[in-house]
Amino acid sequence: MNIRNTQRPSWPDDLRDSRFASTIRTDSPEGCRIGLIGLPDDTGVRLNGGRPGAALGPHAVRAALAKYGARDTVDLPAVFDAGDVKPGETLDETHRRVTEATTDLLDAGLLPVAIGGGHDLTYPFVRAAAQKADGPLVGVYFDAHLDVREETGSGMSFRKLVEECGVKELHVHGLDPLSNSAEHMRWFASHGGRMDPFGPGEEWPRGEIFVSFDMDVVDQAFAPGVSAMNPAGWSSALACRWAHAAGRCPRVRCFDLMEISPPLDETGRTARLGARLLLEFFRGFAERTN
Repeated sequence: MNIRNTQRPSWPDDLRDSRFASTIRTDSPEGCRIGLIGLPDDTGVRLNGGRPGAALGPHAVRAALAKYGARDTVDLPAVFDAGDVKPGETLDETHRRVTEATTDLLDAGLLPVAIGGGHDLTYPFVRAAAQKADGPLVGVYFDAHLDVREETGSGMSFRKLVEECGVKELHVHGLDPLSNSAEHMRWFASHGGRMDPFGPGEEWPRGEIFVSFDMDVVDQAFAPGVSAMNPAGWSSALACRWAHAAGRCPRVRCFDLMEISPPLDETGRTARLGARLLLEFFRGFAERTN
């Protein structure tokens, strides 16, 4: 299948048959339920003055997934890897390409799962889902930051999704009040934003949902390799519970994992946690009842 604007994914040559990654298809989405796509760009992070390196996130997570996750002990869905979106010469061009590639996955009947990349890429990724949705999307995201900046950069996604894509509600979990401005808190509250309104095992919001997971919601002890480290964040176990719940919710229409920065990732443990979060989402997805 031809997915626009993409190049083939790079998987390790020594991928063992016992790993779940050995089942991921790269030739055709036939029989698959999830479409994986890499978004290797961190221009938005640089524009916001963050620590660059997230452009290498998709490669690092694939490498970690190749060495982690048993193939046969847990029921997991069939996954098609569409490759990486080629960044454009401008941020707008990159965003256009992300939306087009994601649209192709949706047209193929796949649930899109993206690996970033700067968090601005959530905007064009979800934009594709919003264009296909039956009604306004609801956003659920895990992030130490609100990311409702007006200026262009990695911190703009959720404001753009509200203002340009008709997203009607935003539910943020893991927010750090000391890392957000009063202006952004006011904007968030005045546009239907809610902080930690439900738990992973409780009822999720009504309507079609997108889910975005910024790795900086996790404590820097577990996830040092991110664009902005969090000294008082979540445990990896809590992050896994949320990723599993997101996969299990039948109204979740897309999922992304953002801002893993391999050059800053001591011993690769952030990428390994990212791989675990993907597996938790896949495991939850396999448990869906409708």
